[in-house]
Amino acid sequence: MRQDTDSHGEASANTGCPGILAMDGCVFCQIIAGESPASIFYEDDIVLGFMTIGPITTGHAMIIPKRHAAYLADLDEETGRHLWTITQCTAAAIRESAVRCEGINLFLADGEAAGQEIFHLQIHVFPRYAGDPFKVVIDRDVKPSREELNQVAQQIRLAYDRLWHSSKK
Repeated sequence: MRQDTDSHGEASANTGCPGILAMDGCVFCQIIAGESPASIFYEDDIVLGFMTIGPITTGHAMIIPKRHAAYLADLDEETGRHLWTITQCTAAAIRESAVRCEGINLFLADGEAAGQEIFHLQIHVFPRYAGDPFKVVIDRDVKPSREELNQVAQQIRLAYDRLWHSSKK
């Protein structure tokens, strides 16, 4: 197989499917290649939608790009837009299905510190209902000053400009 590299310089092997690169040992790449089982509800040339084997609630779905991307920054814009569109459609389908659903949560862990365990980008779409087992603990007493918020916004703005605006000037 031909070897390619992603934006982090990690080797990936061409699976033989046009436009689909796989990372050796990646369980999601194995699912895409048909080498591991999955309960698939959606598939096209760009993304795959399937049920997670570790659901938070019944109906917990995942959408992944078929081209291996470990991190959000590894996605090209077209794939990112399509991934989001299919995520929205999946949320709507869950709401319209017979699955118990009073709300929807979306979850994307980008990096180990964010809780990412499988380094193939994935968006989780899971139904929520009163009394379900999922809990989010947030300290709502933390209230940064406007000055601090402005400083952080400036740091992000500078990085944003370096990443996307400087190359277009």
